[in-house]
Order: sequence, then structure tokens, then C-alpha cells
Amino acid sequence: MSRRLSRVDFINIAFISLAGELAWAVENQYYNVFLYNAIAPVPLYIALMVAITTTVGTLTTIFMGTLSDVRGKRKSFLLIGFIFWTITTAIFPFAGLFTPVILAVLIAILFDSIMTFFGATAYNAGFNAYVTDITTLENRGKAQSIVQMMTLISIVIVYGISGFIIEMFGYFVLFFLVGALVGIFGIIGSFLVKEPKNLRPLNISVYTQLKKTFRKENLKGYKNFFLVLTAAAVWGIGFNVFFPFIIIYLQHYIELSMITASILIFIALLVSVIAAYPLGILTDKIGRKKMGLLSVFLISLFLFLFALFEDIFLLLITGILWVLFMTSWMVASKTWIKDLYPEESRGQFSGYRNLFEGTIPMVIGPAIGGWLATEYGIPTIINGVPGTIPTPIIFIVAAVIILFTIIPIILAKDLKKENTKKVENITDKIEEAIS
Repeated sequence: MSRRLSRVDFINIAFISLAGELAWAVENQYYNVFLYNAIAPVPLYIALMVAITTTVGTLTTIFMGTLSDVRGKRKSFLLIGFIFWTITTAIFPFAGLFTPVILAVLIAILFDSIMTFFGATAYNAGFNAYVTDITTLENRGKAQSIVQMMTLISIVIVYGISGFIIEMFGYFVLFFLVGALVGIFGIIGSFLVKEPKNLRPLNISVYTQLKKTFRKENLKGYKNFFLVLTAAAVWGIGFNVFFPFIIIYLQHYIELSMITASILIFIALLVSVIAAYPLGILTDKIGRKKMGLLSVFLISLFLFLFALFEDIFLLLITGILWVLFMTSWMVASKTWIKDLYPEESRGQFSGYRNLFEGTIPMVIGPAIGGWLATEYGIPTIINGVPGTIPTPIIFIVAAVIILFTIIPIILAKDLKKENTKKVENITDKIEEAIS
């Protein structure tokens, strides 16, 4: 396989990742903000919604990813998923029309779960496997940096426009607009996709393919894969202690307007967009492990400092730095994980990745954050409904948890560096033989 991505590959990766990450950006942050501000200011409701929907996402990714492997297809999963993802992204604010409050909360969770099903089918299962199909060890870091760049651009778009749109036009316009963008980029990108040449039907059942993974001899071969996934899970738990509540924290604790809070994160993300591709090149050059260790330590440090400040300038500086090193961690870890996918099970293993990167962190992390925000939060009443405002403790606890990511990183092997060493050893032997 060529070490260079074609222009069409680049366009497909850029369009599909932009569309998918636009949907996930609004779902991961502004669904929570809507639930808090428009339905009930109760952090534990947010934790419940995040936990349920991420479980839906992982189960969907495992099953639909395995089905994609078995059938030897990626394009149809992408195309059908994005068509329905577009619609379900837009319908979420209708949950706020229901009464009483508990019914509105349940409807919000239902709508989010339906949206997550189609998103996981298209993006988590189909797209993640597709990127692995068309890349190699030599160019996967660069490809992942494109994905990460589009991830950051999508978040920049969402954070850049959301505060203005919500304050000027309301939540409905925001979700309708994001849904439309998801449809435009996602459907065009999926339509342009060609099935990877190395992808073939497996001619077995989905159940057989799932069962094969858990054979004892296979599990031993996946040791590094699950070590890196463990690192991603620990990091994700720490990240999700604070991230679902960050806009709420800036708006209600720091007392910034919705527009100012969104712009602060927008600027931090913009810096990371610029740095994403060079970070991908650096990850391919120095290895996933070194980049991961450095990133984890610096994320933890700057998150802790972020918690200490209330001045907007200092929040911006520390925010830029933890987002920057979050980006380098995401590029390194996601590339590392893709390196370790078994060739015949990439869609299925995207599901296991989703379990460790998504479900486990998003069940445990928000539950910790929600509990901290409830026990150590400031009492408030919004629209006549009592609740609590998150305080800086969510960032301090997150910083401590993230440091534990270092343990599984140290234990895991960097396949890229291992292969590089093998090539160097062979080259040395050839040179010795010639001399």
C-alpha cells in the first residue's frame, strides 16, 4: 500500500471527520448545557444522560462494527448512518417542550440515545475502521492528525457560534444548523468513499466473529491493544470529570456570559487546530509512547493551574495549554490504538476502543464530576428548579486522575518504534555483510 494518502482520501477523511465531530461536539457539550439551563440545573441528570448514551454508543459500535467487518463493507454504514444522524441531531431540543421536568429529562435521554445509535454506526464503527483500512504505520499519525484537526475545527465552529446563536435565536436554531452541517459534509464525504481494496467479507456470522475475539490465545496477542485502551480509559475518566460541566462552570461559577465562555474555549481550540498536523508528524517521528507520556503530564499540570484562576486572561492561557496537550495526547493515543487493530476485525475493535475511550470514562467520569458538583457545589435556582453550580474541585480531581494514565503507557509497547528498530537492525546486518 502507498505510504501517501491520495487527495480523495484526504477529502474523505476531512469531510467525514468534520461532520461527525460537529455532531459529537454539540452532543457532548451543548446537549448538557441545554439540559442544565432549559430543563433542570441538576448535574447528576447530566451524568445519567452521558452514562446511558455512551453505553448505547459502545454497544452499537461493537455490533455494527462487527457487522461491517463480516460483510466487508464500510460505505453503506457511513451513508445510511449520516442520513439519519443529520435528522436526529436536530430533534434534541424538542425534549424541552415536555412536562413535568422528569419526563423532559427522560425524553432528552431518549433523543440523545437515538442520535448516538446512528452516530456510532456511521462514525465510531464505519469511519474509524475505514481510516485504519486505508492507512499504514508510516502515515497513520498524519491521517489521525487530519481527524484531530477536523475534530478541533468542528469544536471551534460549535463553540465559536453557539454562544451567539443561543443568546440571539435560542437552542432550536443551533441544533437545526449543526444538523444541517452534519448532513452536508457527512453525506458528501460518505458518497465519495470507495470500499478499501483490502476489505473482504469474512463469510462467518456476527456471533462467530465476536466469540473469536475472546479465545484465550487471541487475548494474549491483544495485550498491548488493551494496555493502550486502559490508558485511554484512565485519561478519559479524568477528562470527563470536568468536561461535561465546563461551560456551566464558566457561565455560572466564573460568571462569564455564554458568549464569553464559548469564545474562551474557542480561542484555546483554535491554537490546537494550528498545532494538530505538526503534532501528527511529530508522533510518527518520535513514537506514540514518548508523545503520550509528555502529553499526560502536561495536561494534568495545566488543568490544576486552570482550577486556581478566576481571571479571564489566566484562564485563557492555562486553557490553551491543557487543550494543546490534550490534542497531542489524542493524536498519539488514537494512532497507537489503530496501529494495534487486527486487520480482519477493525470495525469490531473500533467498538472495543469505544468501550474504553467512551463508555467507561463517560459513565465513571461524569458520575464523579456530578457528585463533586453536588456535594461541593454552590446552591442555585434556575427557572424555579433548584440545583448546584460546579466549583474548581472538578478540575483538581481530574488532574490527579489523569496522572495515573502514565502507568499503562509505561507498560505498553510502541509498535511503530518496534518496527523501526527491526528495520534498522536489518539494515545494519546488510551493511555488515557488504563490508
